[in-house]
Amino acid sequence: MDFDLFIHILVAAVAAGTPFVFAALGELVTEKSGVLNLGVEGMMLVGAVSGFIVMAKTGSLLAAALCGMVAGGLMAGIFAVLTLTLMANQVASGLALTIFGVGLSAFMGLEYTSIGLPGVPEIHLPFLSDLPVVGQLFFSYNILVYCSLVLFGGVSWFLYKSKTGLLLRGVGESPKSAHALGYNVIGIRYLAVLFGGAMAGLGGTYLSVAYTPMWVEGMVAGRGWVSLALVVFATWRPARVMLGAYLFGAITIAQFHVQGFGVEIPAQLLSMLPYLATIVVLVFISRDQNIIRLNSPASLGITYHPDM
Repeated sequence: MDFDLFIHILVAAVAAGTPFVFAALGELVTEKSGVLNLGVEGMMLVGAVSGFIVMAKTGSLLAAALCGMVAGGLMAGIFAVLTLTLMANQVASGLALTIFGVGLSAFMGLEYTSIGLPGVPEIHLPFLSDLPVVGQLFFSYNILVYCSLVLFGGVSWFLYKSKTGLLLRGVGESPKSAHALGYNVIGIRYLAVLFGGAMAGLGGTYLSVAYTPMWVEGMVAGRGWVSLALVVFATWRPARVMLGAYLFGAITIAQFHVQGFGVEIPAQLLSMLPYLATIVVLVFISRDQNIIRLNSPASLGITYHPDM
């Protein structure tokens, strides 16, 4: 493998890993508040089809991104009402949300399956984009990829440098203590869940309008589930989420290059690589329960209401 091809694979891995960045960082904030939302796949799908429809009708990337975020946020709002207000089981509600999102996105996209979009152009920065190697690695992406980097910086600062982020983590560790200090635990969790849904919707929009600018039923193809696994893989830390996202992006891209290197592997096995990697990572991490116990929010997935 020559050097130019290696750089090309790295750039493609970043592009392929970006939807994981959006969805996993959103889910990370949600889980830091103590809420487990397994509906990421459904939220990404609804965000993808919503963003695609708006992009097809208006040609505005900003409008498409905002619509995808709103769609994902509305889906998350349904989950929040069920689990935080009605105190339904979080695991069952999340699974139901994914099933609902799969069906709803398929229905919404019936008239758009044959439509293609021009895609989102790369940002060209004079001099910087023309630099050898560095320009290709760092200055050859579209605006949404750079937005994911800004999101990473914002989430990292929010969780570990801001008072509000400390409060969010405190709610995830001990909601009873936060409530006793006078904080609105349910309100904080609502905001965290809505943020997670908006980011999942944005990740779906990236897929349908930028990465593969078309709508295909079920096009998220398990990326929501991989994003959930990424949060555990990263032990609830933003920097590791980014590393894991690009790692899984590289694995996704690998299936398109392995056969080109003369390795005779069935295409079906290659398409399984991201999901096999997810299983291997989860098995590896789950072997050490101390890592999970020390890093996961103490109240994660546990139903809480101030009146209980």
